[in-house]
Amino acid sequence: RVVATPATRVSAPVAGSKAPVRAAAPSGSRFATGPAASPTTISDELLKKLGSLSTQGLIDGLWVMGWPSSFIDNCRPLAKGMKCVGRAVTVRFVPQRPDIGADKPPGENSPEYEAFELCGPNEVLVMSSVGPWESVGGDIKFLRLQQRKVGGLVTDGSIRDTDTLIGYGINTFSYSTTARQGPAAMQPWECNGVINCGGVVVRPGDAVIGDQDGVVVVPAAVAQQVYDIAHSREEIEEIVKKQLEEEKCPPGKYYPFMSGKIKPESPLGKLLTSKGVKFYSTSANSMVSNGVVARGGLPWGMRPAMGQQRRHMSSVPATMKAAVVKEVGDADVMKVVTDWPVPKIADGQV
Repeated sequence: RVVATPATRVSAPVAGSKAPVRAAAPSGSRFATGPAASPTTISDELLKKLGSLSTQGLIDGLWVMGWPSSFIDNCRPLAKGMKCVGRAVTVRFVPQRPDIGADKPPGENSPEYEAFELCGPNEVLVMSSVGPWESVGGDIKFLRLQQRKVGGLVTDGSIRDTDTLIGYGINTFSYSTTARQGPAAMQPWECNGVINCGGVVVRPGDAVIGDQDGVVVVPAAVAQQVYDIAHSREEIEEIVKKQLEEEKCPPGKYYPFMSGKIKPESPLGKLLTSKGVKFYSTSANSMVSNGVVARGGLPWGMRPAMGQQRRHMSSVPATMKAAVVKEVGDADVMKVVTDWPVPKIADGQV
């Protein structure tokens, strides 16, 4: 099996030749493709913390940060009560074609079986199908996943032998179930590459969390930040629910809220202050705790969303370093002012 190095890429074999042809990378290009996995690794401890949160909380965390949605569309649990948590091991299927089937590594060296051997209790196998009704596998294939005690199986395709898979105890999430045979429509082509599963980009090593509402992919690169935001939101939501049970008032008094934009003088701000809960207030670019404003560094869970931070200068300079062209023309007649008076700037202006 030939592996492409950063300086080369592998093309299909030339007719009559058994060896693949190594083509030089394009001029000026360092890599033919980017790295599949993020340099950031999710620890078992962080993985467990992410798994303690709901998929809704994780989605909220990504939304607050301004990241694209990571909810895999139409991916449902195979049975009630199923939940999966693990780092992604990916498999990409491609449509069937005679030469694809011939060139793919055969038997136990097939990309899907390579992926199986990378799976364990802290991994979730994510399989990208060519269509929602195409089968990615059934009882015989996935027996190996049971033996590996895989953390879960997720696909935007369908699975076969439903009752047997439920009996295996594999936490399975799929578009649907089917009696179709997969090889007639597609072939596994790549293990642990970047894939598109249900409209969501999945990189090997990303956190994959599934519950009764569906499956969310948390990018490894921002997993800690997502946890911090989602955890703080769930704590606040619990306080809101308890308060609504006591007051029996419309939810709009306290909810919804935007992380990083809770005002101390709002009903929710006052409620959290009375409970001794720290929260971020954009009104002063500060942390509020027990009604006291404290400036300084803030954890990710309390910071405003990307692009929403306010900037403040400790002092305003008398002049700005700028080149202001007052008269145009040839270079020798142009008039340029390099020190320009600073206009009056009110607080909050930029």
